[in-house]
Amino acid sequence: MALRLDDIDYFLAVAQHGQVRRAAAALGLSQPALTKGLQRLEKELGFPLFDRGARGMTLTPVAEQFRQRTQTLRASLGDAIKEAADLHLGAMGTLRVGVSPLYADRLFVPAFLQLHQQRPAARLRLMINLNDTLLAALRLGDLDLSINAIPRALPDDLQALPLMKDDLCMVVREGHPLLSRRRVRLQDLVDAQWMLPGPGVAARRGVEARLAEAGLPPPRVAVEVSNTASPLSRLLAHSDLVALMSEASLAGPGGQGFAPLPFAEARFTRAIGVVMRKNHVLSPLAMRFLEILREGAE
Repeated sequence: MALRLDDIDYFLAVAQHGQVRRAAAALGLSQPALTKGLQRLEKELGFPLFDRGARGMTLTPVAEQFRQRTQTLRASLGDAIKEAADLHLGAMGTLRVGVSPLYADRLFVPAFLQLHQQRPAARLRLMINLNDTLLAALRLGDLDLSINAIPRALPDDLQALPLMKDDLCMVVREGHPLLSRRRVRLQDLVDAQWMLPGPGVAARRGVEARLAEAGLPPPRVAVEVSNTASPLSRLLAHSDLVALMSEASLAGPGGQGFAPLPFAEARFTRAIGVVMRKNHVLSPLAMRFLEILREGAE
């Protein structure tokens, strides 16, 4: 069996985009050339890769398994090619890190300052974004590791090193009408208006799931933020909105004037740590950065 590497790339692109047209545009390729590559790959494998329908192309069950394995292998091959090029050029290496905005200052900055003192020739590529985006980039091989909240259900191709605990809390401004009640319950949030990230973000899904478990309707989102609510703290301080804030943020300067809602369901237990791909050998530079992070958490 002689599989062509570009045909694997074509397959992964169509699996990601769901359409030949979008995949071809992303790769800068003509649709006929991409279609021919898919047909060539299916012929070599001996089984179809996609179910083709009016709404696009979906992976067959067998192809889904194939995609998971080839995506990991392709990322590893890309890393190997990059490492070889760095060695050829005499480069000290590039560290590719993702970090949640909440932990950039607290975890990433001190660790990288120490690494920079030890490895001044090293280069850094940094992605600051929310968990879901970081984990997607990590699984695609665009990051070496990511510093963020560890998902309760970690994908099988990822592994995590916990560094600290930082629960996520439902919060309101001090003096909020809810806090004047003798007892606050989850049911009291039915009429509340929220400031939350988009529906694709894990924190938003957590709120929706908690309300649904209690038989309550989804949150009434008045303000939807694309990243973090921290820059909009003034908005929260001068309104009756309910929002989410980490325990660490509440304890810091940015948490002044805010209070967590005082009932158990208003808190989401979270571990914060480093997430990496399984079966992926980190470069010596990435390994040293991981050691510094671990030492800083002890």
